[in-house]
Amino acid sequence: MKKGLTRSRIKKNNSKKKFMTIKDAFIAELKHESELTKKILERVPLQRKDWKPHDKSMSLGRLATHIAEIPHWISDIINISDYDFAAHPFTSHSAASQEELIQIWKAKLDKALIDLGNSGDDVFSQAWKLRSGDKVFFELPKKIVIRTWGLSHLIHHRGQLSVYLRLLNVPVPGMYGPSADEK
Repeated sequence: MKKGLTRSRIKKNNSKKKFMTIKDAFIAELKHESELTKKILERVPLQRKDWKPHDKSMSLGRLATHIAEIPHWISDIINISDYDFAAHPFTSHSAASQEELIQIWKAKLDKALIDLGNSGDDVFSQAWKLRSGDKVFFELPKKIVIRTWGLSHLIHHRGQLSVYLRLLNVPVPGMYGPSADEK
């Protein structure tokens, strides 16, 4: 223990610390990641939206649009306890323009931030299930699903998009520091 710091002084200093709520932590992380995501979405050459690096890959336009749509999962996770693909069939969409792509991103992001802001911390411990009819893919607490299905999912696909851009000779923006194109 440092000279001059008594146990009572340490206890008093620690009692002044304010702990971040779960929702505030998610909001801060989503805002941070959203700025990085917007930088890469703005670089997508949608005139090449049908390009794929491999036959089994998503097209450039579909991948970029998928990334723009991902924040909707945060809203769904907060607002419902069970998502059934059988009841909500997936329809694939690719943005036709840069403006549409950014508009999709902003609308989904804004709603996710509002839904997070309106949530009490008790919501994040509730169970959330992903299924298709009777087949359950997983059931986990909402805070874990937001972290994985909402945030990690976004970051994963953003990484894929950076490879697509590199293969198309589009300068890749730095995410957590400068990219090779920014040095």
